[in-house]
Amino acid sequence: MTDSSGIVQFDKENKPGISNLLAIYSAMTGESVNALEAKYEGKGYGDFKSDLAEVVVNELAPIQERYEHFLKSPELDDILDQGAEKAARVANKTLKKNGKRDWTRS
Repeated sequence: MTDSSGIVQFDKENKPGISNLLAIYSAMTGESVNALEAKYEGKGYGDFKSDLAEVVVNELAPIQERYEHFLKSPELDDILDQGAEKAARVANKTLKKNGKRDWTRS
């Protein structure tokens, strides 16, 4: 949420919303907050927020693509299967130690 002044200016106390967005923009682009304030001087929040949205989408796109790749890949299934097998071995070892039967057998 931003204030109604429409001035892109970092003022954490009086403009916490726009200040937060400036910090995000700066972190994602490496541009200083002062440079961003100058860049959007005389422009409204609309231009700033639109540009920030584009920056965020562009920065997150490679992460999203990698996520989708792994989500759809057999590699993820292999990792999950290996984890399940390891967990079963550890659980069975603990059960045998405590005199219980193998939980994977009926």
